Amino acid sequence: MSQSSGPSPRLLDSPLLLQSSELLCSLGNAQPECMRHPDSLTPSPKSLASSPVPQTPMPVPPGDWESREELRLRELEEARARAAQMEKTMRWWSDCTANWREKWSKVRAERNKAREEGVQLRGRLEVLSKELSALKRERQETAAETEQLRRELEKLRGKQGVSDQGTEESVQNVENPPRSKVRESDPKVEAENGICPEGPEQPCGGPVRTLRSRLWEDMGTNDEDASRITALKLRLDESQKVLLKEREDKMLLSKTIEKMEGEISHWKVKCDELNKSRQEVMTQLSLLQERHQDELGRISEDLQDELGVRSSMDKKLAELRAEMEGLQAENAEEWGRRERLETEKLNLERENKKLRLQIQDLEEILTRKRRQTASALDTDLKSIQSELFEKNKELSDLRHNHAKLKKQHHEKTAELAHANRRVEQLEVEVKKLRLRVEELKKELGQAEDQQNPPLFGKLRSTRFGSDDPGEMGSDPDEDELQIQVP
Repeated sequence: MSQSSGPSPRLLDSPLLLQSSELLCSLGNAQPECMRHPDSLTPSPKSLASSPVPQTPMPVPPGDWESREELRLRELEEARARAAQMEKTMRWWSDCTANWREKWSKVRAERNKAREEGVQLRGRLEVLSKELSALKRERQETAAETEQLRRELEKLRGKQGVSDQGTEESVQNVENPPRSKVRESDPKVEAENGICPEGPEQPCGGPVRTLRSRLWEDMGTNDEDASRITALKLRLDESQKVLLKEREDKMLLSKTIEKMEGEISHWKVKCDELNKSRQEVMTQLSLLQERHQDELGRISEDLQDELGVRSSMDKKLAELRAEMEGLQAENAEEWGRRERLETEKLNLERENKKLRLQIQDLEEILTRKRRQTASALDTDLKSIQSELFEKNKELSDLRHNHAKLKKQHHEKTAELAHANRRVEQLEVEVKKLRLRVEELKKELGQAEDQQNPPLFGKLRSTRFGSDDPGEMGSDPDEDELQIQVP
């Protein structure tokens, strides 16, 4: 709350302003003739000559003053205790917000880790699927080559019946191409936030003992002049102005309170919207976790299938090795036919060289294709990572704005409570002072009636009948009373 909406603390703590404001607040909307202080009613000379009793007002018992002083001290202690309690509550709220931020940072880090693991597993799945397809192709090629070699050997057996070790070497030289592994590195994204606790201000009250001492001194004095009355009138006029100013300040405070209530309702609506968005984000996060678990299950199933395929391939390779051993035995039996088949052997070696060259060319083409696919995967991964970073940044901005709005809401509520407490204290003081002034008026009227009712009734009518000091001086009874003074 800005300082322009209420009176300054220096103006509130000044003793002269406190005296005048308390008297005027107690009188409220009274008439001008009833706004004079009871201490300003000095006894006339005629009344002094006629009555031997001293014209002193009825004193207030000291027990009432002491009890009121104790009540005010208790109220001050209660206000201090409330201020301390407010400080404790503010610290508790700051600790709660800090814990909440730590929990959300942990959840955010776990979510980022899960996303990174999902990306890594997707990359591994793609690499494994490509390797599996390559292995299937190689297996088909080797099976076709072995069948072709088998047919050629059967033809050679039917024609000449001579064994050859070159065929064994040519069959054993047919091997699987090497496999390539792709390593991927995933960056980690982290986000951090922070907050500062604040404490409430304690209100301070003004002195009251100076007003009491002045009241007792004014009651004890019996010889006062008209100049004192005029000075008191000037003070009352000034206090009236101050009272009007305080009323205006009170109206401004009420308007600001209404404005703040509207703002609080607006911020509550915004907080509800932010809570709804947070719930939507949590639902999305749960859906992503379920998808991640489904993908992990699929990957595990694919790995199991791949293991089964590899076991079947190992069995087939064992069978092929057994068949090769049988062929070697047959070649050992047909060793005598070697000389006749040397020419065909040379031709076969040439063909094998050509096939090896073709295999090397195919391997180079395969490596190029693998590099191209790896580069395409890297570009896709980078684009996905950039999109993920932008989404995380937007989420952190939304949470930061939510923290700011919550902090402003707490500040506004604290200022509103402080203004309400101040208004309540002022209203209680005004009620007390009004009751006190009414008691003083009653006591003064009773004292005057007991001393000389007709004379004081006439003086009261002459003094309180008009506000103009010139009309008061033109009364003949007053002139006679002034002449009789020694």
